[in-house]
Amino acid sequence: MAEQQLGVLKALDVAKTQLYHFTAIVIAGMGFFTDAYDLFCVSLVTKLLGRLYYFNPLSEKPGSLPPHVAAAVNGVALCGTLAGQLFFGWLGDKLGRKKVYGITLIMMIVCSVASGLSFGNQAKGVMTTLCFFRFWLGFGIGGDYPLSATIMSEYANKKTRGAFIAAVFAMQGVGILAGGFVALAVSTIFDKKYPAPTYLVDRALSTPPQADYIWRIIVMFGALPAALTYYWRMKMPETARYTALVAKNIKQATQDMSKVLQVELEMEERAEDVVQDPRLNYGLFSKEFARRHGLPLLGCTSTWFLLDIAFYSQNLFQKDIFSAIGWIPKAATMNGIHEVFMIARAQTLIALCSTVPGYWFTVAFIDIMGRFAIQLMGFFMMTVFMFAIAFPYDHWIKPDNRIGFVVMYSLTFFFANFGPNATTFIVPAEIFPARLRSTCHGISAATGKAGAIVGAFGFLYAAQPQDKTKTDAGYPPGIGVKNSLIMLGVINFIGMLFTFLVPEPKGKSLEELSGETEVEK
Repeated sequence: MAEQQLGVLKALDVAKTQLYHFTAIVIAGMGFFTDAYDLFCVSLVTKLLGRLYYFNPLSEKPGSLPPHVAAAVNGVALCGTLAGQLFFGWLGDKLGRKKVYGITLIMMIVCSVASGLSFGNQAKGVMTTLCFFRFWLGFGIGGDYPLSATIMSEYANKKTRGAFIAAVFAMQGVGILAGGFVALAVSTIFDKKYPAPTYLVDRALSTPPQADYIWRIIVMFGALPAALTYYWRMKMPETARYTALVAKNIKQATQDMSKVLQVELEMEERAEDVVQDPRLNYGLFSKEFARRHGLPLLGCTSTWFLLDIAFYSQNLFQKDIFSAIGWIPKAATMNGIHEVFMIARAQTLIALCSTVPGYWFTVAFIDIMGRFAIQLMGFFMMTVFMFAIAFPYDHWIKPDNRIGFVVMYSLTFFFANFGPNATTFIVPAEIFPARLRSTCHGISAATGKAGAIVGAFGFLYAAQPQDKTKTDAGYPPGIGVKNSLIMLGVINFIGMLFTFLVPEPKGKSLEELSGETEVEK
């Protein structure tokens, strides 16, 4: 067997970093910015939704979402995302990256706006509408995962490919941060305009009716960045790797990349041999695929699944953990608007100090250290810090030690992002053949979302106190926050073990990694 790579793809691999690389990062990254904003902004407003729609004047505590409603609001977008990752991942390999990219963005714009509108003003109508549109919002977001990763990997050069895909993913951190800033700004404006007493002083007036606009504005804001990106997404040419290796139109791929790279590329005579070789056209469910890519796919899916159980548990329920350690005051001592401000402030501080820096550390070091080393280190450090929080949990919840708890908790976020949260996204976009790349990334991402669903639904119940009298309204007793955190630590450790199934793509071309350059001598 001889290795022969198409000239147009070789030109992409050795191209100097230029403006089109950064344009692709921004265009693909804005989709990820929107994804993260839409998925995580809901955790900022769930307490407010409880106060508005489940208010009970006889209760000592402000209204809170019943367990099944809270689980639905937090988890329904994740269910949509899982379905979208599988469907659009497959469609991206069938119709091409560019066509499907536009469809996902339109879905995200329409469903972001629709999520903030509701049928009627009763709890049932509002929650049903919110959950319905958040499912379809998640479906659109799901498509963005395999397509953004695949487009960026197929546009990038060999030397800095990891950093480029990581930079697209790092926009997730900026999206989480933006959600916090929007919530802070909106709640501050409403707090000044509509001052209200605390729940202890006046139960009925503690959540003014105007507060209903707060969650709607925060949720609908996600449509703005997606709308701004649409025009530029449609202007991008199809990736050369899809056009050449999947559509088998080498002439078109050469023309497209000549424009993008601003150099004259020539057609090769033997190019057809590379793309027509029948031994390289095996399907996803073939023995040949299982032999070549079975274990790496298992590595990608298992590590992403295990990571997301821990990552989404932490992210969606930060507010509950912060309330448990007393970093956010008790709900009854605040009015509804101020509670949104306090939750947003806590989450924004965590994002600013640990989440966002973690992403950019990955961008800086991934092409130096490699994907395997960063993922292994990330899982190991997450395990260490999770156990350091969990075992002496009773020590951390004392008022004098809360700052220490927040620092340790922040470090688990830092090493999630300077670790497996970034690498599990990057590697599946690099190691599979072009005609199955988007599908395999979609499968890996969907198993990740299955882990997120386990985390979102499971942690909600597991973290409830073991003492029946201390549980949130409507919840059965759980295993408590301490035991839940120990479980997450064990999950991180298992993720570290499964990392050994994942290959190291650093410094290799995509065709070399997937075996697509193999032709007869």
